Amino acid sequence: MPAKKSSTPNRAFKVADQIQRDLAELISRELKDPRVGMVTIQAVEVTPDYAHAKVFFSLLTGDPVETTQGLNAAAGFLRTGLFKRLHIHTVPTLHFVFDRTTERAADMNALIAKAVSSRAKDD
Repeated sequence: MPAKKSSTPNRAFKVADQIQRDLAELISRELKDPRVGMVTIQAVEVTPDYAHAKVFFSLLTGDPVETTQGLNAAAGFLRTGLFKRLHIHTVPTLHFVFDRTTERAADMNALIAKAVSSRAKDD
């Protein structure tokens, strides 16, 4: 008889996904910090013991450093809001990190477009 697979990794992904959805709603509707503008939650990584969650976000406009400070200052408030919404024993401590993936993708697209246009001129 095959060994029963652990559902822990799948559960961690589900918890991280629920935290992502709930944080997006909490930030947009209940957070009144002027340093935090148009924030998009890109991903959430939860440690195996659910003690900490690293929250990756991007911005439409605003200063990433100032927004990170605002979100980390509001982490306790947001954790309390998550505690009311999630039905898990341990609600993780939140750590916000600015995600530069979209900026890097835009830079790469610009470099590719530049290379294609210079190649078209050579032909």
